[in-house]
Amino acid sequence: MTIKPLQDRVVVKMTEAEETTQSGIILTGSAKEKPEVAEVLEVGPGKKDVDMNVNKGDKVLISKYSGTNVKLDGEEYIIVKMDDILAVVK
Repeated sequence: MTIKPLQDRVVVKMTEAEETTQSGIILTGSAKEKPEVAEVLEVGPGKKDVDMNVNKGDKVLISKYSGTNVKLDGEEYIIVKMDDILAVVK
């Protein structure tokens, strides 16, 4: 089953949180900070007043508590509005 977003929505999947710090300390599950970088999986067609400035495969920075969490076929996705995408990460 696939998800096809409507209007100005984008389907993203969060990247994995870092398991170790730069100094080599291994973090437990509760100490890991929620990642804000996600991979774009699907992009809706857009709206008249909203330009869709991302493409499939882009890495993007999203607002921390934005979007709707969806679980489909054992995978977790987030559906966000284009306005909730802050930047493309290169």
